[in-house]
Parts: sequence; structure tokens; C-alpha cells
Amino acid sequence: MLIGIDDTDSPKGMCTTYLGAVLARRLIQNHMRVREARLVRLNPNVTFKTRGNAAIALDVEGDPEQAFSLACDIVEELSDFSCENTNPGVVVTEKRLDPAFYRQAVTDFCEIDEAVNILDRAGARYKGWKNRRGLIGATAAVASAFPDTTYEILTYRESSRWGTKREVDRESLFTSEEATYPHTWDTVDFTNQVVVCVPHTPDPVLFGIRGESPSWIMMARSAIASEKPALEQIWVTNQGTDAHLLPGTCGSLCEGLSYCVQGIVTASPKTTIGGHVSFSIRDGPAETRCMAYEPTKNFRNIVRGLVPGDRIMVVGSYKKESINLEKICLVSPAQDIHVKAPVCAACSRRMTSAGKDKGFKCRTCGARSKDAEVTEIPRTLSAGWYEVPPTARRHLAKPLCRGGPAIP
Repeated sequence: MLIGIDDTDSPKGMCTTYLGAVLARRLIQNHMRVREARLVRLNPNVTFKTRGNAAIALDVEGDPEQAFSLACDIVEELSDFSCENTNPGVVVTEKRLDPAFYRQAVTDFCEIDEAVNILDRAGARYKGWKNRRGLIGATAAVASAFPDTTYEILTYRESSRWGTKREVDRESLFTSEEATYPHTWDTVDFTNQVVVCVPHTPDPVLFGIRGESPSWIMMARSAIASEKPALEQIWVTNQGTDAHLLPGTCGSLCEGLSYCVQGIVTASPKTTIGGHVSFSIRDGPAETRCMAYEPTKNFRNIVRGLVPGDRIMVVGSYKKESINLEKICLVSPAQDIHVKAPVCAACSRRMTSAGKDKGFKCRTCGARSKDAEVTEIPRTLSAGWYEVPPTARRHLAKPLCRGGPAIP
């Protein structure tokens, strides 16, 4: 059977993966076999998500009725029902569900009734609490099929320590990443000298290590010094796979979805108040604004290096009529040509325009010239992919160290 759970946490605490890890151990204690623990990230733009919009699924051998009872009991025991946006859902199904629902949930939006209809047709056991929104994620989790797979080991704190400062040795995290990158990633951000894998929220997670295989994440984990965890769980995930991306074109993008879009840069990028950088791309008659926000740090310097005429591919979520950039590809660099009025040969002063199609005139001596001063500026960017730093990377975004973006 497959057990799916979602929407048990809140900004004040709890974590659906922790609840899933505890449930896995209770199932084993009740003589069931847990064959796989799956962490399923869904559309990162869902407005009512708690943090990373993750659901979990457990692949289990045992008694479905008993498993359903244990899952419901643990949800009622550990979920943060005090939060308005915490609306848990539990699903137990003995049939594989259509992965199209997972695909919709990771790239688009789903309704509760859609999930319930699928569950009813499959004869699944399910229960939702409050407005039952968690049934969407729980259904998507048990319907998930990953064309690309990564792994994460999550360590969890003793409950007495929840909400207190985490004790994780900073130097050991940098040592761990140095020893295992690119087979693991996003443990730290070397460029900005920031720890990435240790959360700051009052939930049970101590730290998490992401990587390409269980052996690599365990190697990285073994190098980390920290307070003693209460338990640890290796999750099979769709993190770092670009599973959320859709192909898109300027003028046909939908709010809250994530896209790969090709276009031509129309003007030099501008830095706005707050340090955000914006520019637009054109694809035929349509134009779309792109944004590199301040939290993307050094990535903004890459964006500032674009020039009009560059053919690029942009990747990110479309929100408030802008693509919030996750990465870009400079497909075909344009020449960076600067045209200015020439300097007068007689008096060494720069001329001014004499009018449309009339060339240039020196205001001092009256000399004229037909030729502008044309300068080609050496490009700071070469063709290729560029990405935001680990501190700004979304869970689903595929890091370039994995060999290249998954372009739909």
C-alpha cells in the first residue's frame, strides 16, 4: 500500500516529514515493512503553503486498515491544528493512482474535489481535517512518479529542544560540502559564506543533506558535528529536478506557474529600489518582465551583464506579471555596441547631434562630421547557464552541478 500525508505543520512548528518519519517507525513496530519513504515537493507558488509545500508518501507492506488507523492517530497527535492554514489529509491506497494528478499538483493547481474523486474511484481510504486541503498533497504524493530522483537525509531534534537554538558545528558543514560536492549540494553557500541546510524555524528538523544517492548523503552526514538527533530518515525526493517547470512563451504565462521561456533582451537591466534587478525579454510581439530580487545576491551581477539583443532562456515562477528568476541561459550573446557623438578634431570637444540624419556639429568651432564614434565593449558574460546561489535556490530547482537543467 501507499500512505500519503500532507499539511500537518505550521510556521510555528511541526514538520510533515518528521510526522512521516515517526509513523514509519510505528508501522515497523507493528510488524509492517516500510520499503520507501518519499518526500514530494509540489507547486512552490501555492499561496497557502506553510513553507516548502512538501507532502510525504510511504510504500508499506502490511494491513491497510491498521496502517490507516495509525496514520490518522499520529496526525491527530502531532499536527498543529491551532494554525488556520493547517488542514491535514491522510490517504491509504492499495492501487497506484494516475501520476497525472501528481504532475498537475507540482506544475499547476488542484482542487480538493479533484483529489476526492480520484480517491473514491480507486477505493482508497482517506480522511481530511478542517477544510481537508491536505488531501490534495496526500493524493499527489501517493500518485507521484519521479522521472528524476534525488535523496535527502533529514535529522530531527529531541522534542525538548524544539524552538531552541540548534547546535550544529558550522566548520563541519563546510568541510562536509567540500568533501562531497557536487554529489551533494546546498549544504552551505561558499560564495556568500552562509549555512543553508540548517533551518531557522521552530520545527523538529536539525539539518538536512541533499545529494544524488544515499551513499553520498551518508558520507556527507558523517562529517557533521551537532547535538544528538532524536531520529534520522533518508527520503527519496523530487528536489533538485526542475519538476515544477513548464514550457512557456511571452504573453501566454499564467500566474503562479513556473516556466522556461526564450526571448531577446530588449533593454539594459536596471537596478531598482531595494537592489532588485529587472529587465524585459521579447518573443515575437509579446514582452515579459524578468526579476532578480535582492536575495539572489551575486546572481544579480550576472543579470546586470546582459545587453540588448542577447538571446536568452529564463527559468522561474511567473508572479505579479514578472518571471522571478531561478536561472538563465545566455544562448546567443549580442555585441555590446556603444554609439556616441564624435570628438571634434579641431578643438577636442565632443560634438552634438545636428538633427535627424544631419550628422554632428561642434558647438565651439562649428566643425561637422557624419560619422559617430562606435565602440564595442568586451562582454563579461559568455554563453551558458547561470543560477542563483544556494541561499536563494528553491527546493525543486535543479542545480547546475547535476549536469544541466531539465528543460521541458
